[in-house]
Amino acid sequence: MGTVTTQDGTGIFYKDWGPRDAQPVVFHHGWPLSGDDWDNQMLFFLEHGYRVIAHDRRGHGRSDQSAGGHEMDTYAADVAALTDALDLRDAVHIGHSTGGGEVARYVARATPGRVAKAVLVGAVPPIMVKSDANPGGLPIEVFDGFRASLVANRAQFYVDVPAGPFYGYNRPGAQVSQGVIDNWWRQGMSGAANAHYHCIKAFSETDFTEDLKQIEVPVLVAHGTDDQIVPYEDSAPLSVKLLRSGRLKSYEGLPHGMLTTHPDVLNPDLLAFVKE
Repeated sequence: MGTVTTQDGTGIFYKDWGPRDAQPVVFHHGWPLSGDDWDNQMLFFLEHGYRVIAHDRRGHGRSDQSAGGHEMDTYAADVAALTDALDLRDAVHIGHSTGGGEVARYVARATPGRVAKAVLVGAVPPIMVKSDANPGGLPIEVFDGFRASLVANRAQFYVDVPAGPFYGYNRPGAQVSQGVIDNWWRQGMSGAANAHYHCIKAFSETDFTEDLKQIEVPVLVAHGTDDQIVPYEDSAPLSVKLLRSGRLKSYEGLPHGMLTTHPDVLNPDLLAFVKE
């Protein structure tokens, strides 16, 4: 574990496990979580001989609670600072939800040789919010509701999201894990309210269309068809069409948080793509 200091003086916390000469796999978490959300996948890839790295986005988890920089350009620059500090080469970057947007922006701008492949899981690209250019998106009122709930009672909001749509626990017959809900709450409440508030705009209104077009490395786009946070039809299929070398993997009936609810399904698919 360690900390990288960015150009504006923000400390970015990261975990770095495994052989230093092994291929790096870098994990990018969703809102409002931390690198801990990837513990299952990090242990899985560690057992298969990879070097695994996960950072806490600025204002999230154990990273500094900065006053500003809570938008995608700065998030991507923070990742660049981390990869430069660790001198990561031929890395695979895997991002979930907001982290998928972070991956798209970083990989599109990365120094040649830094990135070998990328994976977007339940990711926000190309763009979430509804507009004339994106008629299938979610209305801005949805995200205004997120902001209002965060301001009114962040602690309760961070119970309601994982207990409901995030893991599909609001679906009939769902096998609910209180530990998973509590861990989501723990990660969320460890971050900064200002960072989480502004990150809602970053993940919902950022347009990643040009980023996706610029990415040259192979990209796996994995998405559950019952994703209630980032609806399937307005995300994964559209992203694949924009990528130069994209592959779509759909998971019938799986929720947004499928990496946690179904790691036995997702992890082997991730490993197979990385090993190709």
